[in-house]
Amino acid sequence: MAGHGDFAAGMVSAVVQITGRDDVFVAMTARGLSAQDVERGMRTAATEGVSVIFTDLPAGSCTMAARRLQRDRPQLQVVTGANLAALLDFVFSEAPDAAAAAAEAVEKGRQSLMVAGGGPGGRGGSRGA
Repeated sequence: MAGHGDFAAGMVSAVVQITGRDDVFVAMTARGLSAQDVERGMRTAATEGVSVIFTDLPAGSCTMAARRLQRDRPQLQVVTGANLAALLDFVFSEAPDAAAAAAEAVEKGRQSLMVAGGGPGGRGGSRGA
């Protein structure tokens, strides 16, 4: 799991808290790292067995580094726009391989996005949390 600031660490922390599994994800931040540093870190992780990289933003620096790595490792799965629902689905996946698990996680992540509540016009009301 890679992202800006503490995004990855926070997401991984949430997964561990909910699932009790601390052996699925490794958190990586891009903070203070060059693009080459991020790619180098991902390359090391891939060498150590990481087969799926989840990132925060589709065109962010982590995703771009993962996509460069993917050129050398076409079997590597890169999932962008990760959210907690997607990560939890991935952890509990019974898919036969990482690619199938990643595809299922993407679908779950998409399904989890919604506007809650019925505010004015039934679209969730005012902005903010």
